[in-house]
Amino acid sequence: MYNDLSWVDSAWSDIVNKVKVTSDELEVNFPSMTTDGQYCDTHAPWAWVVGFWPGLLWLLYEKEHYEPFKTIAINREELMDQPLEEYVNIHHDVGFMWQLTSIKQYELFGNEKSRTRALTAASHLASRFNIGGNFLTAWNKNDVSSADPRGLSIIDSMMNLPILYWAAEQLNSPRFALVAKAHADTVLKEFIRPDGSVRHMVEFNYLEGGVKAYHGGQGYSEDSAWSRGASWAIHGFALSYKYTKERKYLDAAMKTADFFLSCLPNDHVPHWDFRVPKDDTTPRDTSAAACAASGMLLIADLVDDKKAADKYLQAANNILHSLHQKYTTFNQPSEQGILTGGAFNVPKGLGVNCSLIYGDYYYVEAISKLVDKVTLADKNQVLKTECCE
Repeated sequence: MYNDLSWVDSAWSDIVNKVKVTSDELEVNFPSMTTDGQYCDTHAPWAWVVGFWPGLLWLLYEKEHYEPFKTIAINREELMDQPLEEYVNIHHDVGFMWQLTSIKQYELFGNEKSRTRALTAASHLASRFNIGGNFLTAWNKNDVSSADPRGLSIIDSMMNLPILYWAAEQLNSPRFALVAKAHADTVLKEFIRPDGSVRHMVEFNYLEGGVKAYHGGQGYSEDSAWSRGASWAIHGFALSYKYTKERKYLDAAMKTADFFLSCLPNDHVPHWDFRVPKDDTTPRDTSAAACAASGMLLIADLVDDKKAADKYLQAANNILHSLHQKYTTFNQPSEQGILTGGAFNVPKGLGVNCSLIYGDYYYVEAISKLVDKVTLADKNQVLKTECCE
């Protein structure tokens, strides 16, 4: 167990210095994954990953106030208007896209156009709700399984619900939150197994409701446990609890986190699927590690029990310190990503052992949370010393 947080400030400084360089040299608008160390473009403005690069820049700008980060983030958000206005290619991942960009800019600067973008995206997502089965449909077409897209929902959806909760607050309109909670309840019932493992894809009967079939998706098999899917559940259910204060969502976040932790190897960085046959060549997925760690830090902040809070803080620190030591690229100028060892889609052989922009995003998000904890601890120590003098 790694209890020391003294490494965190240095890690944050390394991140800032790295991104100052890469943001200047990056030739693509929306990085997705690296090939030979260089970030490739998504080539599709509606791709689910387009919000992570500007979102990462906003995370850094919030603490550093480095103006080029702000300029690039705003520019990339404006380039995302095309898919929002086009509508037909928009999918359920609008939270990934506009939560991290438009909502963040609105929170920082009160930009009304950004607020309108995010509200429009939330309306798109709410329109995907299937009242017959109480679920949000994922995609408009399906290239990853034999499932009918009209009845298909995936665990990634849990990370997109916050844009609905936010819209409900902004407009004083509970319909958005009701849609989010109805979907979260369906995910809780149909995606989370009794042992805390998580399904990737569930196909519902799109007219009558009820489960039609389960699909392995990006996992090893239908009955396996894709590690990034587990991280979406950990983080997503914690976010639903943050907005609703309904205990069942926090319990689900902790249940999936406990399963995730029970399956980790000695270095705390998961393989791409927890139930895949493993040997020394089995790919890891650092993006799953980073997202899960950030989610566990959120759980630690939300849970009332100090013992439980310390448990998830410690677990997140173990994961993040291991990533920092073994998977960061701070001494590799030829690598544009921050984390190596990501796994996008192993069954298809896509994006294996590379940097993934969402892995970088959640790593930066998690380190930012740890920086805040270190700062708060330092302030408390100063206050304690002053009180004793």
